[in-house]
Parts: sequence; C-alpha cells; structure tokens
Amino acid sequence: MANRTVVVVSNESGLAQQIVSGKHTWRADEPAPGGTDTGPSPYELLLASLGACTSMTLRLYAARKQWDVKRITVRLQHSRVHAEDCMECETKDVFLDRIDRQIEISGNLDDAQRQRLLEIADRCPVHRTLTSKIDIRTSMDSGD
Repeated sequence: MANRTVVVVSNESGLAQQIVSGKHTWRADEPAPGGTDTGPSPYELLLASLGACTSMTLRLYAARKQWDVKRITVRLQHSRVHAEDCMECETKDVFLDRIDRQIEISGNLDDAQRQRLLEIADRCPVHRTLTSKIDIRTSMDSGD
C-alpha cells in the first residue's frame, strides 16, 4: 500500500475544510451553530474510515474463504463515557472515548463463520491503528 499525502486546505474563515487526497476531494465541517454543516465532522470521518476498513477486511476474508456473504453493513457511534474505575486517574472526572461498532452481515453463514468474521473485524488495519500507541509528529510551516 502506497503512502498517500492528505492535504487539508481550510477556508479563509469558518470551520469548513476542503480535503484533497490524490484525485479525491471532499469536505469536512462541524454541525451548526459552530460550523455550517457542509460535510461530515472530523469524528464522522474517523468513524467512516473504521467502518469502511472493517467492511473491506470482512469482504476480502469472506471471499478468500469462499463464504456466501451478500451485504455487510457497519454502524458506528462515537461517545465519551465516564471512566468509573480509573485507578491511575488524578481526578474522578475522567472520560474515555468509546466507539460502538455494530456489524450486520447478510448471507448464508453458520454461527462459527459469523463468530470468525467478528474476530476478523478487530484485525482491520484502521482498528489496529486506533487501538495502538500512535506517534503523531507535528511541525509548522511558515505558510509564506
């Protein structure tokens, strides 16, 4: 897989963003009243990445096994939940990010095949990235 550069170009004002990656262009924004709701929010884009990767991974695995998979639907929701048992937390008001992922697969599959696909879902590359330690290195250009 080739590394692709994603360029995000912001508007002169407001929160709407134009995103370009190779020949693909799309928008991101925040819902009103903070944004203008011209595109999905950053978290919606993150969920879309996880959902697409999950579905692709399951489709590839099922095809390799020659399993009868008709349709794969992945529904995702992001929330912030209170960490009730956080022994290392400095304060008691600690929240954790949680992503709920519900997978629906139609096709002629037995229970063992469905269980295996559930296990494979956690092996999609985006899932592995999100559950690993991520090293983000930030630099700044002058913009001139």
